[in-house]
Amino acid sequence: MRTLNLFTKKVGCQLIATVMLLSSCKKLQEEPKSVITPNNFYTTTTQIQSAYTASLSLLWSHNQGYSAYMDDFNQDDQIVRGDLNITENYGAELWAAHYSALLNINTAIKALKKGLVGVDQSQINVLMGEGKFLRAYNYFMLVRIFGGVPLITEDTPDPVNVKLARSTVKQVYDQIVSDFTDAIAKLPVTRSADMRGLPTRDAAKGLLAKAYLTMATFPLNEPENYAKAAEMAGEVIDSANYSLVPDISTLFSVANQYGPEMMWSLNSNAQSQGPDPRIWSDMRGFGDICAEPGWEQAYPKSPRKDAFIETTLDGVLYYDLGDYWPGVKKFQYDAPADFAAGRSVVNMPVIRFADVLLIFAEADNMAKGGPSQKAVDAINRVIDRGNGHVVNAEDPLATTGLTMAEFDNKVILERDYELCFEMDRWFDLIRKHILKQESLPDYQINFTDDDYLWPIPTNDIQVDPLLKQNPGY
Repeated sequence: MRTLNLFTKKVGCQLIATVMLLSSCKKLQEEPKSVITPNNFYTTTTQIQSAYTASLSLLWSHNQGYSAYMDDFNQDDQIVRGDLNITENYGAELWAAHYSALLNINTAIKALKKGLVGVDQSQINVLMGEGKFLRAYNYFMLVRIFGGVPLITEDTPDPVNVKLARSTVKQVYDQIVSDFTDAIAKLPVTRSADMRGLPTRDAAKGLLAKAYLTMATFPLNEPENYAKAAEMAGEVIDSANYSLVPDISTLFSVANQYGPEMMWSLNSNAQSQGPDPRIWSDMRGFGDICAEPGWEQAYPKSPRKDAFIETTLDGVLYYDLGDYWPGVKKFQYDAPADFAAGRSVVNMPVIRFADVLLIFAEADNMAKGGPSQKAVDAINRVIDRGNGHVVNAEDPLATTGLTMAEFDNKVILERDYELCFEMDRWFDLIRKHILKQESLPDYQINFTDDDYLWPIPTNDIQVDPLLKQNPGY
């Protein structure tokens, strides 16, 4: 039985780089009997799993990846300091993290295709499903941030030195769909307690539904994918393997980090900590990532708001305290001693059941030209939980009497409320093509259509002359 849990035990972030260093030593006193290279290192299930864990450490660990650069998403209308001035090399660290992660993942997939001696094929299939899931996730993030990007797979020769042009957005999504589909076929439905954190079949279905929904909207604008998104999300809902946490105030507690709502997350623990929890609080911490006051004040009063947003200190509202911003309570559920010491074991969800319900509601409505009862029921599960299971005039339940456009607007608004500070709002603004109209009035003067993509890192363009920069940079 494998005991290395995906992203719950920390290994070296540059596993392949370490292997390369081991194989490059030439000043040996004795003739080596064997040489370790990336092509022959991955021979056991533990080594394969270590590669996957290393790939995730690049994306989420203390001061690494999204843990360190989540504030790049402050160009949405939720997070403070976003002014739509997206400069050269904006997001370069995330580009580098994803491609370093892909190097680990692809090398492991290549080894799995050759086979592992003494390992049952069913176990190899699960490992392959995990690799395809992780690769699809990495490309899903890259394509939404940067547009068409170079596609590197296990079949790419010399992936470190090869010069590659950018694939089209469509080609990248084709790879994403292929990988998530393969992951769905190979991943198990459930995971045992000692393997919590590893992706499941429903997690792959949920992210594939999200990919289809994005393909239906900007920039591909392929409306036939609405039905595919609704079908995939509907399968997750009907499976009943996941559910909403009834009490919104406990949703982001450590006790609920691996279920029943959290389907797959970027995980933290005592050995591999997430970002300093004080970044989420301006009144009690650093305030690196806090809520825009105007956005906070427009958020409907509800138990969900009380659970997600920090607005008071010792009963005093932030704007009565002086020059303070409202904080993010979602990721402050660790113990007071951990908060004071800057230790975080709180996960960052990538896909959770509430998201799947909202994906289904949006996709089904758009595919059918209006809200069905099933779509209404899906969004109302999220609204009702957010309102503490009571009627709230500030955030009323949806009905089938809404038009297609009215219902779509309500879904996007609920996504704004429910998924705040989970890196979803930026992508919703992009795919719905509403970045300018939803940005703060003071910053709309800085908007151009080029803001829908971040720039390709300058260093990569200099190294690879086949890469072309996004417009406006």
